[in-house]
Amino acid sequence: MRRPRQDVREAVAQGKRLMLYVGQDGCPYCTALMRTNFSQAQIVEKTRRHFVAVALNLWGDREVTGLDGKALPEKAFARALGVQYTPTLLFFDEKGGLVVRLNGYYPPHRFDAALSYAAGIAGKGQSFAEYMKTAVKEPASATLHDDPLFRSSPVVMDGKKAVALLFVTPYCAGCDELHREGLKRPEVRRLLARFDLYRLTLDDPWARKLGIAYTPSIVLFDRGKEAFRIEAYVRPFHLAGALDYVASGAYRKEPSFQRFLQARAERLRERGAPVDLWK
Repeated sequence: MRRPRQDVREAVAQGKRLMLYVGQDGCPYCTALMRTNFSQAQIVEKTRRHFVAVALNLWGDREVTGLDGKALPEKAFARALGVQYTPTLLFFDEKGGLVVRLNGYYPPHRFDAALSYAAGIAGKGQSFAEYMKTAVKEPASATLHDDPLFRSSPVVMDGKKAVALLFVTPYCAGCDELHREGLKRPEVRRLLARFDLYRLTLDDPWARKLGIAYTPSIVLFDRGKEAFRIEAYVRPFHLAGALDYVASGAYRKEPSFQRFLQARAERLRERGAPVDLWK
């Protein structure tokens, strides 16, 4: 049995904070976190110095007693936390308060910066979004990518059509990759046509309103309300899945994005289509 409340106390006794990791077998982003991020000495050393790590299985049955004292199986605990992506990492301070939450995979240089913030050794007095604006530097295009499908502000949210807000910045390698690969895929283009699309920067009021800390991020709205968001590194298969999840209205009936993805992959395989979660 895992007891996060007790884990927090044990971490404090060691002068550390609690890092809660939620993953699943067969998750390529979890594999990237373990094999890529945690192969880097700086990340390993920082994690060991500042955190006690606890791992949970998104679909597990092991009992977990949360900070509120309620005991639940891992899968129910993850559902109560609203976990839609793996990996999801939650960092708690010495009082059990949530410091920062990473919904999805962060590449090493961004993950390293997030660890510094979660440990309380950087970004003091700033929100996570404010800190990440200037904490990460990476070689990338100095200009934003043009795409005729996307408009700029003002955003019209009238509820007549699903809306996708794409948040990008200059000097963002992930933004370059998204435009070079993800947004060029025929399946993704077909799904994008079902949305009113806007390209915004982190200076836009919508970024502050939605607490965007990662670029590129995509926030999807349906009927004028936020339905889903992508705020971590994403490959084209999962990008298409997220767009389909909202455009089809499936999110209203299936609250688990992971179950939707599994069913979608099976349908593609039955039609003879290749399925590669990392492509």
